Amino acid sequence: MHSLLASPFLGRYLILQPGQTPGIQIHQSSYEELRNVVSEGRAAPVWLHDAASEAWGMTLPEGSSSAVVLVREPSPYGFVKASWEINLGCDYDCGFCYLGEKRFGGLPWADKQRLLEMLRDAGVLWLQITGGEALIDPQFAAAYEYAHELGLMVQVSTNGSQLHKSAIRDLFARYRPYRLTVSLYGATEETYEAVTRNRGAWTRFTRGLDVAREVGLPVRLNVIVSDANAHELGDMVRLAEDRWGFPHQVYSSMSPTIDGEANPLAAQAADHLRPRSPFKGCNAGHTFFHVNPHGIASICKVGREPSVNLMTEGLEGLPRLGAIAESLQLRTGGCSGCTKAVTCRTCRPLAKLYQEAGDNRSLYCQHGGYGS
Repeated sequence: MHSLLASPFLGRYLILQPGQTPGIQIHQSSYEELRNVVSEGRAAPVWLHDAASEAWGMTLPEGSSSAVVLVREPSPYGFVKASWEINLGCDYDCGFCYLGEKRFGGLPWADKQRLLEMLRDAGVLWLQITGGEALIDPQFAAAYEYAHELGLMVQVSTNGSQLHKSAIRDLFARYRPYRLTVSLYGATEETYEAVTRNRGAWTRFTRGLDVAREVGLPVRLNVIVSDANAHELGDMVRLAEDRWGFPHQVYSSMSPTIDGEANPLAAQAADHLRPRSPFKGCNAGHTFFHVNPHGIASICKVGREPSVNLMTEGLEGLPRLGAIAESLQLRTGGCSGCTKAVTCRTCRPLAKLYQEAGDNRSLYCQHGGYGS
């Protein structure tokens, strides 16, 4: 396994250590030098030894640089980040889940490998593996390991229910994730298991977070606030800060399901809703894209149609995502002619889901009163 990763990134060139936040920006000439050195099996240049020592306290081994540095090749596609739902199945049954029905299923192993190779070839440097619950997919460990071997910086989104298992702990020790984003649904056993509708989940979750803290995994907690756990918000924040010492963010706005069903909206804690920041556009479909468990690429998790089937079209279909992104951001339907477009707090694909869910404008639209 390589110790360092050199890669193009949006017109720049970076050296990264897998699983670590700090990085080094280098000149193109240095990147080209590394490409040549590695391809010829020569020793790493002195400047790389010095840079690794300064940035990470690393002492690089002598000998062939090919055992030390993986050099990512430039990609003609211009993408640098992606998210991948390895499987929509989940061991929890939260009523506010934006996925709606959490269907188990996905690609066979050979196609997972092919998909990960396509992500690399598209230029993806940072990959988020999510679900459903990613860690319960039978092939998660193999996919996670293969993504690292291909030179991707991997973030995992999880409910934390599997972090206590020795196999997961050993996997993350061998291949440290760039980040683990873990959702927190309550501060007591009663509330946590009422929200997740999973008996024994609280014990597994807290054991897993204790293990993550003990071994120093890079966890960030998403504190999810609903009508069922809002009374424990302060206690959830104290757990994050005092028991585990993990950074956290609080989320209180639910979204309709990806199929436009309104069920999750009923679980919102009305007193905790806060207006979003004005939406100024995003890089979805241009430098970022999303892939579902069957290899279908879309601009993001919300704007899923139109899409590109990577398994049948290959990478050649990816450039269509830019035009798809622009078309999805056009103000149509209930948003056409809006006079508050400049200060709108909701992207068009999300507004469309709200409209399909019943068009309760108070939940997403400044004309409807919320956030006005």
